[in-house]
Amino acid sequence: MPTADARALPHRRGRQHPVRDTGAATAAGLALGAVADLLLADPRRGHPVAGFGRAAAALERVLWRDSRAAGVAHVAVCVGTATALGATAQRLTGGRPLARTALTAAATWAVLGGTSLGRAAGTMAAHLDAGDLAAARAHLPTLAGRDPSGLGEPELVRATVESVAENTSDAAVAPLFWGAVAGVPGLLAYRAANTLDAMVGYRSARYLRFGWAAARLDDVLNWVPARVTAALTVLTAPLAGGSPAGAWRAWRRDGAAHPSPNAGRCEAALAGALELRLGGRNVYGERVEERPTLGDGQPPVRGDIRRAVRLSRAVWTAAAVVAATSRPARRR
Repeated sequence: MPTADARALPHRRGRQHPVRDTGAATAAGLALGAVADLLLADPRRGHPVAGFGRAAAALERVLWRDSRAAGVAHVAVCVGTATALGATAQRLTGGRPLARTALTAAATWAVLGGTSLGRAAGTMAAHLDAGDLAAARAHLPTLAGRDPSGLGEPELVRATVESVAENTSDAAVAPLFWGAVAGVPGLLAYRAANTLDAMVGYRSARYLRFGWAAARLDDVLNWVPARVTAALTVLTAPLAGGSPAGAWRAWRRDGAAHPSPNAGRCEAALAGALELRLGGRNVYGERVEERPTLGDGQPPVRGDIRRAVRLSRAVWTAAAVVAATSRPARRR
């Protein structure tokens, strides 16, 4: 004879809530956020990343010491807080697919910068087309941290093309990668770490020790995305009139020569795809670096900025498709 528990089992099954696929909702949110960035670029007012930057700067004024330990504490508080906020928000939308989709879309739009990167490079090209070197030099800090005061058009062009190559990963591919891996917490944690690196991850007297943790964390988080960016550059090169074989060859031959463990892969792949030669003397305030040659083509000229932007857009759009379609469906 069936036991009481066995007789009650069908009744309990009938009262269970339907399974809701929040993994698919996260994938939809990643796709919608990428579309929002493609169409709208960054939010013009009240950008949450700018707010995070102000809070991180205020905390730096309290915690700064000329030591790695103080920098580790700064990173732990800033990145830990962003990750906790993302995890809490994601937990609150568990089992609510529409809310999860909206949350992920908003977070993705907030942390992506692919379209703004392309627009900034386009502005540089417009200044150079107009022959306005003063405006071009004034605009360079929005793209690269180099001292623009003594740069002519060839160096402004090279700095812009190299920035587009590197930041295709930093501004777009990497956040999409971490969003696919870890959802909203991954999106916010990556953007927090990358923002801190841009703020304090310098080899200057003030930040050599304090910024060490931010720089190293950014290197770790960008290791895989940089190589994904290089691979997608190979695959999408024809969309910008480029060479997949050239991209592959330069990536494999020259990528490791760069002092950054990540930026060189992106820059070498783009140089090879567009048959350019990047690298050379870079001035960062009082510090001068001689960067290795990447690629074996011609030095970039003004028109190559727009070619680089087209390739960058193709790369990060492909990354958005991969991120959305590879996000595993999860069941509660």
